[in-house]
Amino acid sequence: MWKKKISKFPGGIHPTDGYDKLMTMNLPVQEYWPKTVTILSEQSFGGTCRLLVKPKDKVKAGDLIGTAEAFMAAPLHASVTGEVLEVKEVANQGRKILACIVEREENQKSADAKKAYETEFVDMDGISREEILEGIRSGGLTGMGGAGFPTHKKYETDKEISTLLINGVECEPFLTCDYRLMLEKSFALLNGVALLFKASGAKEAVICIEDNKPEAIRILKELLVQAGTMSNIKGFQNIRVEELPTKYPQGGERQLIQGVLKREVPAGGLPADVGVIVSNIGTAKAAADMVLGGIPLIRRNVTVTGCVKQPGNYLVPVGTSAKELVELCGGVTVKENRIIAGGPMTGPCVASDWDGEEELFYVTKNTSGILVLPDSQQEEQPCIRCMGCENVCPVGLVPCEIEYAFLEEDYDLCESLHASECIACGCCSYTCPAKRELSVRTRMARDMVKQRMRERAVKKA
Repeated sequence: MWKKKISKFPGGIHPTDGYDKLMTMNLPVQEYWPKTVTILSEQSFGGTCRLLVKPKDKVKAGDLIGTAEAFMAAPLHASVTGEVLEVKEVANQGRKILACIVEREENQKSADAKKAYETEFVDMDGISREEILEGIRSGGLTGMGGAGFPTHKKYETDKEISTLLINGVECEPFLTCDYRLMLEKSFALLNGVALLFKASGAKEAVICIEDNKPEAIRILKELLVQAGTMSNIKGFQNIRVEELPTKYPQGGERQLIQGVLKREVPAGGLPADVGVIVSNIGTAKAAADMVLGGIPLIRRNVTVTGCVKQPGNYLVPVGTSAKELVELCGGVTVKENRIIAGGPMTGPCVASDWDGEEELFYVTKNTSGILVLPDSQQEEQPCIRCMGCENVCPVGLVPCEIEYAFLEEDYDLCESLHASECIACGCCSYTCPAKRELSVRTRMARDMVKQRMRERAVKKA
């Protein structure tokens, strides 16, 4: 008798029946080369770089054009070959950010011939941990599925790491760019996993994939079995694939650790505190590109989906216009719409009732998707204390109580309710029958509490 797999982390939701993924999961990734790119000096919130170029400078794809000036920043590289047109502030998701605008050379395109690491396994014995760390650092690698945290900082920890988790869950509805990566770039991906495995010093590496992606699970498992039979290839032992039940937010770092390893990251702690490093599947591929191919993180897969004429997955240079990508997909199909940067649960709304005229935003290293949804105006109602938000919170918070404390500006109460542990997954808002903006206010309470904690730490220092 068939038995349903039981989720191994508390809370969570099932926001769709799978129709969202089917819109693009069977569509191969297409390359797109824009005429110009607008490369932001801030690729993740607070991750500012100092730009090293000026107008009329000639750059080649992969050239260093920005150095990190903040903890959350990683080196920045030219994503195309061409000429710098301008260095100026541009509007991006409601903020003004300094950017480098590069006009691409007409004849630039990808090399047709695949490199060895893209078609076969690479022996890791001849590559040192120090070489891998330097490649991750100098290649500007960041987390490609979330906040864009600089990858090298995770791997340079002084904590003892027992397990590396490679996050191929892609639990956010509608997005399939990671799924296509697993299908189309399997060798490069597994070589990247082996590199990160060696860099972590862990005893095992686990590639985590939800069970709604059976083809990716099958392909990666078969390739790992093949690698295990090759006596001349080292570095792939103790790497395995784990199939997880489909449930949102399975791909959250803490939820993944709890679901796979039954370890709980302490409040205010990091995965390294329980001997774990978590890296996105795209970051593993980027590690192979840099360490084995000499290509920094300058391009990525992006899903364009929802209410567009022809949804698809595209490989684009960092700095590509989101407006151009929507136009490439035939434009929006609903007049009253919302444009989301990323997925519907965690991505910010960058425009509503968009008419196709204004710029939306520019692709960064951690842009996973562009989603067009029909606009749905829903009026908030008073909380009915059903406690549904508490039942689905994967962190064990009570969002309705945090929301009340935040609206009353009682930040001491917000702190005592552990608002600082909110992961902004959106489960509470999704399940709320009163349609309250619980996720937004809980996240704001989290940020306020963390700011107060930082200020107290500075005073004590």
